[in-house]
Amino acid sequence: MPAFDLPLTELVHHRPLPEEPADFDEFWHGTLKEAAQHEVLVSVRPVETGLRLTRTWDVTFRGFAGDPVRAWFSRPAGGSEPLPAVVEFAGYGRGRGLPHERLTWVNAGYAHLLMDNRGQGDQYGNGGHTPDPHAAAPGGPGPAVRGLLAPHDYHYRRLVTDAVRAVAAVRELPGVDTGRVAAAGNSQGGGLALAVAGLVPDLAAALVTAPFLCGIRRALELTDASPYGEITAYLSVHRGAEQAAHRTLAYLEGVSFARRAHAPAHFGVGLRDTVCPPSGAYAAFNRYAELSGADPRTEIHAYPYNGHEGGDAVQVRRQLEWLRRTWEV
Repeated sequence: MPAFDLPLTELVHHRPLPEEPADFDEFWHGTLKEAAQHEVLVSVRPVETGLRLTRTWDVTFRGFAGDPVRAWFSRPAGGSEPLPAVVEFAGYGRGRGLPHERLTWVNAGYAHLLMDNRGQGDQYGNGGHTPDPHAAAPGGPGPAVRGLLAPHDYHYRRLVTDAVRAVAAVRELPGVDTGRVAAAGNSQGGGLALAVAGLVPDLAAALVTAPFLCGIRRALELTDASPYGEITAYLSVHRGAEQAAHRTLAYLEGVSFARRAHAPAHFGVGLRDTVCPPSGAYAAFNRYAELSGADPRTEIHAYPYNGHEGGDAVQVRRQLEWLRRTWEV
């Protein structure tokens, strides 16, 4: 796929202000306050994975509305000292899968929590274990359009709340350095990590690659690829619903979360990404920590000839090096 978005010379200066609802902060404060009324941990059960160098637990924590959300928690075997933790969020249509699938952060010496995506897990990977009991509002079958016509009904209000609660959950687990917790993810997971950075004031770091839900209006004009394509397909049938949909999506705009972030962040983007167009990632990066003052450690890496896979293993290597420097471990 040839480059189709703005050239890099323009992306580095791309700083659109989101059409932000006046009650954006009130909306999220109320949502998270309601979720925080529930004790975060439900259960923590050790599981046998066949891996001798990694210990893993099956964790259930309370997310949006106190709903149970599943996660895998892993850490290197043979020690109990408090470790920095990486909370990872999976991509669109994926669940938490199997506990041996994602070992990078554990092998780097960190504790690792991989959150399940409620109501997802049936499109890619090895499945999930968290239903979404609030998915009855009007909208299409895909997560990107469930409850799209009203902000309080939207799937991503629930998923973002789960992601914030995952950070609270990992801080309650044994052997975690609560002052050094990072949020990480690619695609949908990158969008969730960015939202967490904007909603958790004491997050220690954010690792954001090819983020979904950034520069949403422009992305809907540029691409028909899923997940954005699910939204445009829905609006092509439900003509006249655009205003309601855009109002809902404004509460999930990654640029708004980025402006409120405090933690140092590491971004990655493929300039030929037709799934999550690069202008969205740059819009978020260029506004990151705007309201709190940008941390000099925040950086972005662009891959001119890569698409949604971004820098792939090269990007992961850069994340590992950056996080080690940031945390000085």
